[in-house]
Amino acid sequence: MVSIKQPNSTPPSHLPYGGIASFARAPTFEPGGNWQADVAVLGIPYDIALGFRPGARYAPRELRAASLRYVPPFTDLSGRTRLADVTFADAGDVVLPSLEPELARERITQTARQVRKRARLPVFLGGDHSVTYPLLRAFDDQPDLHVIQLDAHLDFTDERNGTRYSNSSPFRRAAEDLSNLVHITTLGLRGLRHDPEAVAAARARGHTLVPMEEVEARLGEVVTALPPGSPVYLSVDADAFDPAVLPGTSSPEPDGFSYALALRVIREVVRRHQLVGMDLVELAPNLDPSGRSALIGARLVMETLCEAFDG
Repeated sequence: MVSIKQPNSTPPSHLPYGGIASFARAPTFEPGGNWQADVAVLGIPYDIALGFRPGARYAPRELRAASLRYVPPFTDLSGRTRLADVTFADAGDVVLPSLEPELARERITQTARQVRKRARLPVFLGGDHSVTYPLLRAFDDQPDLHVIQLDAHLDFTDERNGTRYSNSSPFRRAAEDLSNLVHITTLGLRGLRHDPEAVAAARARGHTLVPMEEVEARLGEVVTALPPGSPVYLSVDADAFDPAVLPGTSSPEPDGFSYALALRVIREVVRRHQLVGMDLVELAPNLDPSGRSALIGARLVMETLCEAFDG
């Protein structure tokens, strides 16, 4: 087994716009290869389950390019060094069939399991939100799993346009299939369009639904509701953010998270509980020619890792 030893100890020779765009200049490996790391990134370039504007398939590549702006270690204003001894690996992308969704889900689960065996903390870059269901299947051996979902939409719909596996349904399928999935907390819900059956079904299962206007007031309640040290999978939908902050997403909703509030939520969750995996989904870089959305997404991942390892 190859153990990655401080891949970031030597300053990179390229400025952010030069060189090969692996995530944060991490060494690259096959998902099932002979390696071990603290953090491993896996891309899922898949967006055929969207109900609106496509483009999330391009996010893994753009997030890697944006991450070259944020290569650890970092030194903050207090002089503290972050992520200095944390090893990174880039496991590339899941090899996906273009028009075989069932096979795509199988490959996503299989590849995510391979990465989990080799990394203390896997980070998944979607892709539309449908990929979270097969990703969560790779955690079916994790006892007492909790999900924290930052999202404008509930994504608990039973069926949309004749399919049960769209980006509107990942948490419904996960709740049905995974006996180890204890609870889902969704923060940031808003908008004109809600599925009454999905809302009722989520509440009947005991899930916590927090509208955007209640996030700050209920943050303490939400964080302390889970037993301390609970294993948590964090799923961040790009549309959780206010589109003035992050415009590059398929279905933007006004009045969403500021970056500061999203990071505050993540910080409180990660410091109190055990982060076992995370995904960033629904980022559509083609809808933001400024590149700001990818930069914000890459920074959010890196700051989450700072809290997970150095918080």
